[in-house]
Amino acid sequence: MILTMKAYIYNKVKSEAWHISLTGLSFACVMLVMTALISCSADEPDTSISVITVDKVDYTPFDYWLQRNYVQPYNITFKYRYEDNESDMNYYTIPARYDLAIKLAHIVKYVCIEAYDEVGGIDFTRAYFPKMIFTIGEWEYRNNGTYILGTAEGGRKILLSGVNYLGQYVKDTDALNTFYLQTIHHEFTHILNQTVNYPADFQLISGTNYVADKWSQSPFTEGYLQRGFISAYSQHSHVEDFAELLCNYVCNSEEQWQHWMSQAGSEGERIISSKMEIVKTYMVEAFGVDLELLRSAIQRRQKDLKRGLIDLDDISVN
Repeated sequence: MILTMKAYIYNKVKSEAWHISLTGLSFACVMLVMTALISCSADEPDTSISVITVDKVDYTPFDYWLQRNYVQPYNITFKYRYEDNESDMNYYTIPARYDLAIKLAHIVKYVCIEAYDEVGGIDFTRAYFPKMIFTIGEWEYRNNGTYILGTAEGGRKILLSGVNYLGQYVKDTDALNTFYLQTIHHEFTHILNQTVNYPADFQLISGTNYVADKWSQSPFTEGYLQRGFISAYSQHSHVEDFAELLCNYVCNSEEQWQHWMSQAGSEGERIISSKMEIVKTYMVEAFGVDLELLRSAIQRRQKDLKRGLIDLDDISVN
């Protein structure tokens, strides 16, 4: 199967720690507009930094840092300026904040890209990692109570949304995983699957238990572990199930994984373990990537990030 576009979607209705109220958001937007109307005559825009692409822009220090750390070693473009032709016109989107885009670029490079370098080798990363990361400030809200955290398009591009919320989560590993890092691993898995398809046996394990878009509705928002799915979204389809297994496995500790398996019960654990064995074998045979080593590298790098060992604001170029 060729995947042209896959979205990693978060169920905001079931979120407890990071619930976002659309009503509150709408009210905040109204207040923001009112404030802007009152104060716009007194404020002058800062023209020294543009977060929207125009015909000609001056390079910022961040652009030079990206050239050195993304373009030169990987031929990856990290787009932080807003470009309407890279955006989905079906959603209301806004630019990513300059300062938060800098932090996200550091996080993606250290925790994701360089972890793949460490385990799969830099040639693996250069060959398969998408050549564009495009960022926007807001989530892409859907009308079914969910919002899109990111998408992968044609093996070429990953969209990361909600960048303007990053400041709230930068010291929270679980939140970073939920909203940003798992999105990258999930979407990268789709890209790898487009390159080398996984065995057909995988989709037979859960068979007819996939529920498509009903995954975010009752009763499928509960009891999914016992049914053999690592997340509610895994129930969407076998392609999403595969990607969810991989991203949840590498982003979470062995202790967390075993906690989920104990919740799943014997039958749920058997189903998840059967699928996970195929995921691990696929990554080794198709790409030479050991998921145990990848998980270890990612976990170590997440801890470095939480301990403040990585300067997320440094855009100096030596």
